[in-house]
Amino acid sequence: MKKILYTFIISLLIIGCSSTKGNSSGDSSTNSVDETYGYSEKNAIKVGGFEQGPKNERDYLNSLTGPNGEPVFFKRKGSCCDFKTSNSPLGIGLLDMYNVWYAGKNDTVLLYINMYDKGKLKAPKGFIMK
Repeated sequence: MKKILYTFIISLLIIGCSSTKGNSSGDSSTNSVDETYGYSEKNAIKVGGFEQGPKNERDYLNSLTGPNGEPVFFKRKGSCCDFKTSNSPLGIGLLDMYNVWYAGKNDTVLLYINMYDKGKLKAPKGFIMK
């Protein structure tokens, strides 16, 4: 009986101590492989929810980190690119543009966000989601 108990405990220790992938690589289901995701007005990030749109945009941007977990910073640049949507009271929406960067990154990227329509949220290339 002791032999079985020791074998069980050792097995648990081995499993518990085995190495796992860290968060710095991100979960592949939340990382976009599409180079245009978020970087193109034709493939904007869809955070959905007109009434909560600005909050959803900030929540999404706050969920991003740099590729090694660096904190992300963003500044709204403005709106552009009108499009038809049934999720707006007027039937038309505008994309919001954000300059986004992270600690240690020398340049900013421009991300396009659609606050009207919903889509599966992923991290654009070069970022990961917390």
